[in-house]
Parts: sequence; C-alpha cells; structure tokens
Amino acid sequence: MKISFIINGKNETLEVDGNTPLLWAIRDVLDLKGTKFGCGKAACGACTIHVDGQQVRSCSYPVKYAEGKKITTIEGLSNGSELHAVQQAWEEFVVPQCGYCQPGFIMSTAALLKQIPNPTDEDIDNAIINVCRCGTYYRMRKAIHRAAEIQAEFISSSSVNADK
Repeated sequence: MKISFIINGKNETLEVDGNTPLLWAIRDVLDLKGTKFGCGKAACGACTIHVDGQQVRSCSYPVKYAEGKKITTIEGLSNGSELHAVQQAWEEFVVPQCGYCQPGFIMSTAALLKQIPNPTDEDIDNAIINVCRCGTYYRMRKAIHRAAEIQAEFISSSSVNADK
C-alpha cells in the first residue's frame, strides 16, 4: 500500500503494509532513529511523535492512518540550528541520564506546552505520563517549567520586534 505524508517538512511516499506501526516506517524505512521503541504497547512513550500537532505513540499507530498527515519527529522539532524551547531547557538542566526515553519526553512536553503554555505541576503530572527508567522526573519537571519560560520570552520578544 502506498502511503504519503509530510514528515519534518518533507513529502514522503512509502510502499508498506498499512498495518505496520508508524514507528517502524519512521525508523526502518525513513532511517530516522531518534524515535525510540520502548514497550510496543503505547504505554512508555519512548515512541512519541506529533501527527497534525497532536502527540501520538507511534508504536501502536498504523502507518495507514498517517496518509495525508503532517508528522514531526524529534529530528524535526528544532528549527535548523535553533533548538526548540524544550530542547534548550533539557540541555540547560542536563535532564537525560541514559537518554533513551528523552526524545519521547521532549515530544510530549512540546505538545503539552502547545496546549498549556504555562503548565502547573499538576498539568505536568497529568500530561507527561511517559516512563523514564533512570528516574529523571525531578529534572524534567524543572526543565518543563524552564521551557515554558523560554517559550514565553520568545513570544514576548517576537511581538516586540513585530511592533517595530
């Protein structure tokens, strides 16, 4: 089955079994290795990507549902050499320990900040339900709050520059 979509701003058409999990199309066919396999049951969040701006656990999302959609993986989150606010905060707080699950956490956090620009701890607890075997949750929470600040600063400076 032919499936066409936009991934990280690039048009792609794949010839794959429509029931193949999108994760494997991303990793094995498109060779984008940032999205990780964790549990295969949509429970851990290591495979989190964005489909039309919504976070999706790609290990349980059949590729046929990606037809015509806009997909963003961790490789497409930044804007060229300019890191996304979440990536900046993750770096600032040295969040990763082993790092395996972090692309999924970053993608989940980016989706959260899109919906709730200034999340409370409760918002974070309710939205970020991925699993980190190393237990870096404390640093992640601090980084999520910092990412919200970075994002707000960027929006503020953009509106000031637009007024000039």
